[in-house]
Amino acid sequence: MSTDTLSEVLRAVRLSGAVFFRVEASAPWVAEAPAASDVAPHVMPGAEHVIEYHVVTRGTCFASLIGGKDVELHEGDVVVFPQGDSHVMASRPGMRGEPDLAVHRHPERGQLPIAISMGTPGPNVTEVVCGFLGCDAQPFNPLLATLPRMIHAPRGQGGSSHIPELLRVAVAESAARNAGSECMLSRLSELLFIEVVRKHIVGLPPGTTGWLAGLRDEVVGRALGLLHDRPAHAWALEDLAAEVGLSRSMLAERFHHFVGVPPMQYLARWRMQLAAGLLSNGTAPLIEIATRVGYGSEAAFSRAFKRWVGIAPSAWRNGERSVGFEASVSDSDASEL
Repeated sequence: MSTDTLSEVLRAVRLSGAVFFRVEASAPWVAEAPAASDVAPHVMPGAEHVIEYHVVTRGTCFASLIGGKDVELHEGDVVVFPQGDSHVMASRPGMRGEPDLAVHRHPERGQLPIAISMGTPGPNVTEVVCGFLGCDAQPFNPLLATLPRMIHAPRGQGGSSHIPELLRVAVAESAARNAGSECMLSRLSELLFIEVVRKHIVGLPPGTTGWLAGLRDEVVGRALGLLHDRPAHAWALEDLAAEVGLSRSMLAERFHHFVGVPPMQYLARWRMQLAAGLLSNGTAPLIEIATRVGYGSEAAFSRAFKRWVGIAPSAWRNGERSVGFEASVSDSDASEL
């Protein structure tokens, strides 16, 4: 597995975190979370995509996607909803609640996390820390595209893990509310998510395909690492195959098997993600951006960006987005990527 590739993607998609709630609940209780897209403007304004997660710091409870199977959570467990689905957290299986958008509105004054009490006071108390992670979904986020709708990371499963240590610090910070706690908690939530993803990779069963499985594969992981290390290089499939020690056809087949697209298409999409970040985060001239992502002229870069993203680079820089656009380009068109 190439952990450097994972780190590069996490940087490029601008992962950012926030711990929002500290819940103390006594059975019976239920909380139904709205879709993350509905709460995003309140919890993480400006984030293109929002991931919700919950950490059980005391007691037990159940988590499920709406209409999905209930999963029992114990102290130290983490559950993540990468695709932002509406879901239920409850004291017992099969319970449903009423989503409440109002609770997600950040008070004008008041430090995060917001303390919430649920249920009738009693002996069966569960404590949960709830947070959100924002990231870019467009024009290309290979990690988000390969993650399931729900990830359950049980405490102590999957070998060595930093999750227990991160949880201890997160619980202490959320309770103490010291100066800088919000910033500490936001960074801890990012680290926690990364650790959950790493555990998820380790636990992928044999025969799994997808980008994460590709990172774990010796050959495809090396190919992905090379493309991410040198995205501006004038790669050809023959060059990449020589670097990883396979024939052109064998690399193309193996790469497509895991990642779902040919290597040069993947490179083109990744270049667009890098370019989109540069367009959004600064005022660099288009020719400078074009050079940094592997294009010899502003015109060639603009054509490629419009082809893959659906809008011109200037429109992206101005905040416009083309939802759901994905060009269809064959691997033989690499010279125009």
